[in-house]
Amino acid sequence: MNEFGELDGGPGEKEFLAGALLGEGLPPEAEEYLELASQSYADSETAERYLMQARQWAPDHAAVLIGLYRFYFYKGRIREALEIANICLGKAARENALPRDWRKVARGDAVFDDYEEILPRFFLFTLKGYAYLQMRLGEIDESRAAVMKLLELDPSDKIGAKVLLGILDRIGIDEDA
Repeated sequence: MNEFGELDGGPGEKEFLAGALLGEGLPPEAEEYLELASQSYADSETAERYLMQARQWAPDHAAVLIGLYRFYFYKGRIREALEIANICLGKAARENALPRDWRKVARGDAVFDDYEEILPRFFLFTLKGYAYLQMRLGEIDESRAAVMKLLELDPSDKIGAKVLLGILDRIGIDEDA
């Protein structure tokens, strides 16, 4: 995931996407529909229909949810991407045995500082995407709160939250000049 909350195939990300979190338990039908959606990306209506069919087969599977998130994000459908990000936050909270409200998550609730721990990393990536989407929607205070939570949970900033914080800090400066 890059600094803007997008999955970008960066170091370690391919392993994350191919890992047990995403691959295990995905019905072959859902996998097929995800592949068809990928092949049909230029035709938004068809691609979305395939994504919805994948979701029927595996409604709570991370691979399907991330596929939907990416589709909405790259198509500029930010509110729909945020809806999926919220679903992913709930899933990540459940799978990490964390409080449902990300604001109540504490550093000691999971192994956030070990980048090899897939489930805590999924939570951090999801919260980063949420923060970015909130910023894009003009919800600056909500975005900043999520970024500050990321920095609390990941003080070494492996997730790259400081980039978002820098953007948030610059918002409004250019308009004032």
